[in-house]
Amino acid sequence: MEYDLLRLLFTILVAFLVSFASTPIVKSLAPRIGAMDIPKDDRRMHKTPLPRIGGLAIFYGFIVAILCFCDINRSIRGMLLGSVIIVALGILDDVVGVKAFPKLIVQIFAATVAVLHGIEITYFTNPHMLSEKPYIALGIWSVPATILWIVIVTNAVNLIDGLDGLAAGVSSISCISLFAISLMTRETNISIVTAAVAGAAFGFLPYNLHPAKIIMGDTGATFLGYILACVSIMGLFKGYAVISFAVPFLILGIPIFDTLFAIVRRLLKKQSPMSADRGHLHHRLIDMGFDQRQAVTILCIASGLLSMSAVVLMVSGATRAIILIFSVVLLVWAGVGLLNKKNEEVGKDTE
Repeated sequence: MEYDLLRLLFTILVAFLVSFASTPIVKSLAPRIGAMDIPKDDRRMHKTPLPRIGGLAIFYGFIVAILCFCDINRSIRGMLLGSVIIVALGILDDVVGVKAFPKLIVQIFAATVAVLHGIEITYFTNPHMLSEKPYIALGIWSVPATILWIVIVTNAVNLIDGLDGLAAGVSSISCISLFAISLMTRETNISIVTAAVAGAAFGFLPYNLHPAKIIMGDTGATFLGYILACVSIMGLFKGYAVISFAVPFLILGIPIFDTLFAIVRRLLKKQSPMSADRGHLHHRLIDMGFDQRQAVTILCIASGLLSMSAVVLMVSGATRAIILIFSVVLLVWAGVGLLNKKNEEVGKDTE
């Protein structure tokens, strides 16, 4: 037990230090290879060009920590191979740009690599609304459901990467809750993976907080989404009797809701679901008058409270989790209202 705790501590520390130390190197590399984000539309919140392959530092911190401290079994190997594909795609996209459809094909391939190495949603815990059986087996739908989940979460984290520190913050919070659950279920490898992701993301954050000196780009956002998707399958969908199928959806609530809302919004406007727009949660908060720091804080608090609800659901059952979720909604709603009122008053005072 003491050895495992020490290993987890060193995993976080190594991932943090490697990510923190390598970010300035990546920052200096970006302009040389043309990986600069030029603000050319109103979706981008920064006003000056920024290096956009910061995710490479996150990946490097993660991979060093994993190779040092994690037992590389079949599932971990598949996750690592898939993540290399995702990172390579992200670098290519950040440097020269990749169209949506080829990008989707490569993401499906990376998800398939994970499936071929045993990362698969074979069943999930039944919430007792559909039948009396404790588990619902997916059967022939297992592989497509797994690929769909990985692709959705991969892109969900990428879609919320619109404000300084947002994707890294939300991903870190999700990892912390997955880390807590993996400790409860004694999944040491998953604990190490989530510790490595959180440590690497935290190492990048000092450079990415507003005003950012570097952004993670597709390289980092899709990598974080891919790892979170794989880990949630390995640790949650695999099926513990005490874990509801709702847990991963709560932990990844903010990016998943934002993605699903974006798809519905674009379809209603008769646009491609993969087209870009300015209707994401962070854009709406900015349009309400919040600054970047306030918007990121609101979304990170909401993500943290939803993640807490997931842990409560696992430990204390659905009733208490529902109470906490309602409390989350009320708290976020009240907080947004108060901050919005304060911003309006400040705006009037400056007129």
